[in-house]
Amino acid sequence: MDTIWLTGAEWLAVLRIGLGLWWLESWRHKDKKTWFKGGGITWAADIAAKHRWTPVRSGFDVVVAPRPKTMAYVVAYAELALGLGLILGLLTPVALVGGLLLNVLYFTLMIHDWAEQGQNSMMALISLVALFGMSWQTWSLDAALGWFR
Repeated sequence: MDTIWLTGAEWLAVLRIGLGLWWLESWRHKDKKTWFKGGGITWAADIAAKHRWTPVRSGFDVVVAPRPKTMAYVVAYAELALGLGLILGLLTPVALVGGLLLNVLYFTLMIHDWAEQGQNSMMALISLVALFGMSWQTWSLDAALGWFR
């Protein structure tokens, strides 16, 4: 593979780190006081209640709605963990799959609102490229520790 300036593996690491910064920004910009009181989950519950797919509505009602504060913490700290994991290259394949799952869940919840889909589509695409390109081979703790060869 011919590239300009960096090697292919280094460009994949740049992509991985950029995705990690994106996840970190998703965590940073949340109004934590409102979010941890369940504000984000309340918003999502309103969207889920109107969802056209019954499995999404019922799944939300069974898994998320009974525990809004817990789920608010899970979502926020998952974003933080994904961001740090991808930036540092620690457990990178796990972080990439986890991030892809969060994007797919959000994408499914917001399927009717195409204005919301650009960010999640791009993050999911970057996750796939970084995963199948094995972006943890360079500039990562995984590479330094000899993990995921």
